[in-house]
Amino acid sequence: MIPPRRRHPPLLAALVMALALAAPPLAPAPPALALKVSKEREARLEADFRRWLHGPFRRRALKEGIPEKVFDAALGHVKPILKLPDLVLPGTAPIPPRQRQAEFSSPAHYFDERSLRIHAERGRRLHRQHARLLRRLERRFGVPGDIVLAIWARESNYGRASIRHDAFAILATQAWLGRRKKLFRRELLAALRMVASGEVPLRRMKGSWAGALGQPQMMPSDYLRYAVDFDGDGRRDIWRSVPDVLASIANHLARHGWRRGVHWGVEVRLPESVPCHLEGPDQGRPLAEWRRMGIVRVGHQPFPKSWRKRTRIFLLTPAGRYGPAFLVSRNFHVVKEYNTSDLYALFIGHLADRIAGRVWGPFETPWRDTGPMTRADVARIQRELEKRGHDVGGVDGLPGFRTRRAIGRWQQARKMFPTCFPTPRLKRRLPGG
Repeated sequence: MIPPRRRHPPLLAALVMALALAAPPLAPAPPALALKVSKEREARLEADFRRWLHGPFRRRALKEGIPEKVFDAALGHVKPILKLPDLVLPGTAPIPPRQRQAEFSSPAHYFDERSLRIHAERGRRLHRQHARLLRRLERRFGVPGDIVLAIWARESNYGRASIRHDAFAILATQAWLGRRKKLFRRELLAALRMVASGEVPLRRMKGSWAGALGQPQMMPSDYLRYAVDFDGDGRRDIWRSVPDVLASIANHLARHGWRRGVHWGVEVRLPESVPCHLEGPDQGRPLAEWRRMGIVRVGHQPFPKSWRKRTRIFLLTPAGRYGPAFLVSRNFHVVKEYNTSDLYALFIGHLADRIAGRVWGPFETPWRDTGPMTRADVARIQRELEKRGHDVGGVDGLPGFRTRRAIGRWQQARKMFPTCFPTPRLKRRLPGG
């Protein structure tokens, strides 16, 4: 899971933080970095936090209709959690130089084969166990059960992960000292509204270190918009009710435009003649055009029948030329509305295929080791490319599709073979590297 923009966030993105895929639990990962402050400064920070929380923020919350008793019960005794990631002290850089994530080197770590096998096997058992429920969900929302189960696996290990952190302490800390203060202030208000509504008891407000709630790991604003009472008990319980959890995931995808009956994507063989910088949700082409360019599905399987009438299919190269390539439908980008990482959405689609029995093993093209890269390394590459007029999607240290294709276009302009991925060699070749 990556905190925000994932609107998880589904807010956030984000970042799909330090992905804990090594063994069975696909659960929210712990913070990778923490602020290092002296005891004296920590005490000053706590005092500043309480002044802000019970001063300006309390006035804003009451003005927006939060009852005093709800505010005091939820936040009266909250202390800041300075070990959270993405906190920024005044005068410090927002991107820690040594922060690493799976996207910064080879994405292979995100697709640990042992973990995928375990979760696919468990997913198939749960698909049989909840077959009737999943059919009802697909009839109502149009989203296949295997996709819903894959998101459930990624977010909370099918509900097995321990989700025990005080959501108010986490949201309040990020709202006060985080890099995305405005976002988390809205989320903190949304969490207060959840309790004020009477639907969610205060004791139930437990989430991950990123502030996401319950088994589907929804941010509070997403809970208010997309959570569903599917078991009919009058409460949208994303902590304990399997029907509510799965329906809330399906509703989120449906409300973001999931197209019924359309497959998310397939692995393809990408000829060297097809530039990797043609990827992206704004460069879609009819399937027939991709096929004329020489793209075929791995194993020489036919492309999904549901794509024949689609006006746009999209190229995806999450590791540039250093890994597998894919053609994806708009539904892939709908999954990214749950978490904006390409690797997250690819993981969901791949695990769903394995749960459904469409795929039984890893991708045909292996992920190659691209060498160690820090988030700050990627940010430096982005800045250099921006200076040369390339759209990298913002200097955030995250190698998203805009950064990848900007790299490819820069390489092509310099008569280099486009690889579309940040590497130590690329860093050295750019000015300032």
